[in-house]
Amino acid sequence: MLNIEHISVFYGKIQVLFDISLRVAEGELVALIGANGAGKSTLINAVSGLVPTRQGRITFLGEKINGISADKIVQRGITQVAEGRELFPALSVRENLMMGAYTCRNRREIDTRLANVFDLFPVLKQKARDVAQTLSGGEQQMLAIGRGLMSRPKLMMLDEPSFGLAPMLVVRMFDVVSRLNRELALPVLLVEQNVALALKNSTRGYVIENGRLTMEEESAELLKNPAVEKAYMGV
Repeated sequence: MLNIEHISVFYGKIQVLFDISLRVAEGELVALIGANGAGKSTLINAVSGLVPTRQGRITFLGEKINGISADKIVQRGITQVAEGRELFPALSVRENLMMGAYTCRNRREIDTRLANVFDLFPVLKQKARDVAQTLSGGEQQMLAIGRGLMSRPKLMMLDEPSFGLAPMLVVRMFDVVSRLNRELALPVLLVEQNVALALKNSTRGYVIENGRLTMEEESAELLKNPAVEKAYMGV
């Protein structure tokens, strides 16, 4: 489905990603883990068309997508839910959701998508007229994911969905991500610092360090890897 082949990314003259190759297959929930500054967000920003690749190739459903604009990538079916949620704080819940459907011109289809999001997140339906900035952290993250779903994605990339959430809400958020993958059959590329929960809820995992992928394995195996335990789980 998504194939990243030997890409490199530079910020000016500084190289931040080195020869990265990664794949997400149909139905998979793939975790990309690593420390702050390792290059996780840069990698998914490259997939989204927000930062250019210097070399390598990114294909989605068999089509090359690096080099095309971010809005065209959304139209092809890739949605990114940004770290920190990036909501429109002064707009209502409903208005934020509608912003996610900007690529759709069919009013009936938009209403169907909105109903599906409200079925998945009933609290958003209850608070549809509330201003986004008045929601709790967990509700705001649901709104960010719901807005992403409004584009009817074929692949969703989640950047640190547990960011800023209380521990109890973190567990709930990972339950939501698993439901998206399991119940909607939505492939997910999950970027996350909470390594234990990311690996417990994914099928495969990649470890990125200083802009380079250092490990790729089934998530259950990475959970048992002594180097991963020592570096990321304090074992």
